[in-house]
Amino acid sequence: MAYHTLRQEYMLMPPVTRAYTTVCLLTSIAVQLDVVSPFQLYFNPLLITQKFEIWRLLTPFFFFGTFSFNFLFNMIFTYRYCRMLEEGSFRGRTADFVYMFIFGCITTVICAWFVNLLFLGHSLTTMFVYIWARRNPYVRMNFFGLLPFRAPYLPWVLVAFSVLLGNSVLVDILGIAIGHLYFFLEDVFPNQPGGRRLLATPRILKLLFDTHIEDPLYNPAPDERPGGFDWGGAGAPGAADAAAADQPRENENQ
Repeated sequence: MAYHTLRQEYMLMPPVTRAYTTVCLLTSIAVQLDVVSPFQLYFNPLLITQKFEIWRLLTPFFFFGTFSFNFLFNMIFTYRYCRMLEEGSFRGRTADFVYMFIFGCITTVICAWFVNLLFLGHSLTTMFVYIWARRNPYVRMNFFGLLPFRAPYLPWVLVAFSVLLGNSVLVDILGIAIGHLYFFLEDVFPNQPGGRRLLATPRILKLLFDTHIEDPLYNPAPDERPGGFDWGGAGAPGAADAAAADQPRENENQ
């Protein structure tokens, strides 16, 4: 019974989140069982360019360490915010979500080429968290039930938590910077006077991933709406005022 419930929950995960978290989990299991070594996975520009170990461009994003509290913490955040993005602002736009993944990976690799970073998955997770937080500015959160704050502060709370644990904050800062770059190019700049969308998803990705038609009658859950508001619905800010303003017009028409 538990197996079927777990399998059902696994299959309900959106495809990109399911694929990425599965690869990350299998990579850690392989390292834990000594099937592969972390030395075969870490990011090394010299080995990539001189010995053509091209797989090192990808494997640093898949390894979050062996089984430990740090591994569990990273996997939970990766699963949670990757899934919320894919089911929320990227719902029905799998190609755009994949393109965001590609943008994040390429930008992280370029930055890692100039700084001493060995594994890059945590930086990618921080990028997910930052983008989700900026697109849900009114969501209220708390950290371990102690510190209440709004979603845009979440990436910085994680930076502070890394400092408390004695970890390097370079990876977190890099993820925040890349997340902000994506957010600016995708959400801010196109809405400026003279702006345009610079991160248009290539047609080949749309042909590969966007195979279904979005249901026009789909009503997202409250936590999937920007800021958690029912925009345009009866519960939206200002909806009651708009309804009250329309009532005299209806009476006049009668």
